Order: sequence, then structure tokens, then C-alpha cells
Amino acid sequence: MLEVDELRVRFHTRQGVFEAVRGISFTLGREKLGIVGESGSGKSMTGRAILRLVPPPGEVQAKAIRFEGIDLTTLTEREMRRIRGKRISMVLQDPKFSLNPVMTVGSQIVEAFRINTGASTAAARRKALEMLKAVRIRDPERVYSAYPHELSGGMGQRAMIAMMLAPDPDLLIADEPTSALDVTVQMQVLAIIDDLVTSRGLGLIFISHDLNLVASFCDRVLIMYAGRIVETCRASELHQARHPYTRGLLASLPRVDQPVSELPVLDRNPSWAL
Repeated sequence: MLEVDELRVRFHTRQGVFEAVRGISFTLGREKLGIVGESGSGKSMTGRAILRLVPPPGEVQAKAIRFEGIDLTTLTEREMRRIRGKRISMVLQDPKFSLNPVMTVGSQIVEAFRINTGASTAAARRKALEMLKAVRIRDPERVYSAYPHELSGGMGQRAMIAMMLAPDPDLLIADEPTSALDVTVQMQVLAIIDDLVTSRGLGLIFISHDLNLVASFCDRVLIMYAGRIVETCRASELHQARHPYTRGLLASLPRVDQPVSELPVLDRNPSWAL
């Protein structure tokens, strides 16, 4: 479904050129692909670069970013708008900052759906209510008429997922969709994403810094460090990863069954960034 070949994201600063993503390559089928790493490793920037959502002074370069045979790097912005949202959607990190605070949730879902499909207002409203039900919101009519600040974090994230999946995309990029939620709500949101991805046959890129979460949820995992992919493995085998960076991240996780007085500190090697 997706083939990323030598993707680079650069920012020109007063101190020189900073490379946030440094020549990464990977492929994605109709599967759940996790991308993990520390803050600043280039995870979110990778997702945004695929959709060409890196604003100036950011600069995106790649040999190719092929989505179902279409090289996204060669498209005009007008052509890209036909892909973005309609065929590839992205769930951003925090609904408090991603949703428009002066528009109701329903009007935002309707607007996104109409822009991508050309549907009538009535048809878009029916679709919005259908999607709010699909993400297991008990009172879709109330949430449809509510403003983002009137919703809890979990409810807002469900509304965001409903908005992104309303146009029936083929690929969903979820950028830390559960980072602002408590553990119980996290599992509810993940179950919703899993159910929708499986039932619709979507490809999923799941961006997170939670290794245990990705190991239990995804099919494959890319581990990023300093803008590079340092290791790729099956999610079920993540805890047997071999790269010292991945081993260090795993060792830094607290464990209930093996309490220690001090958690190990990751000892970085300069060669990992080369």
C-alpha cells in the first residue's frame, strides 16, 4: 500500500541545517505498523511528511513516497488534497488542540466529510452520527451538538477518530492517539481503532513512545533514533530486540513483577546516530 524511499525532513535554523528525519525507508501493507522512539526521534515528523503537512521552513525530500502506485512527491497541492483526508487520514495527538474550539464537533465532522466526498449537508450529518456511533459514543446526538471543551479527553479522541474515518480512507496515520488518556480509556480507544481497521481492511501507522502498548497492538515495529530507523522487528518479538538502543528503552520501563530500587538510564552511543 505504501512505500517510503529515502525520506528526509530538514529545518534551516540559525545554527545550520537540522535533519529531523534522515533517509528512512519502509513499506506498509494492510497491517498495523508501529513507529516508536523517544520524543524528538522523528516519529511524528515522518507521519506528517507522508501527508506533506510539514510547514516552512521545513523541507521534505524523498526518492519516492508511493501510495498504491502514486508517487505523492510528484503531485501538485491540488492533487494532494484529493489524497489527504479522503484516502489517507491522520489522527493527531490531542483533540484539545486539534479540534476547532469555536465549532461544534458535528459541524467539524460534516465539514471534513463534505470537503472530501462532495456529499450534501443532510447526507454528511447522517454519516457523522453513524461514525459517532461506530466509535462507541452512547449519545451521538449530544456529542454532535457539543463543543470540544465540553468533552472529556477520551470522548474528544473518539470524535477525532470518527472525523478521520468518515471519508473511508485506505490508510490511517495515528499520531500518539492515546498519549493524553488514562490507561482504561487508552484500551477503549485502541479497541475502537483495532475494530475499525480490521473491519475496513485499512493500513495503519501507529506512532507512539509506549513500547509495551505497541508490542501488544501492532503487527510490525520500526524503532527510530535521531531521525533514523535503527531496528525493525515483529511486534510480538519486540522484547527480544537486539539493537542496544531498543534494549536500553526496554530496560528503562518499570515492571510490576520485578521492582528495582533504580531504573537503568539509557547510555547513548554516538555511533547510533550515524
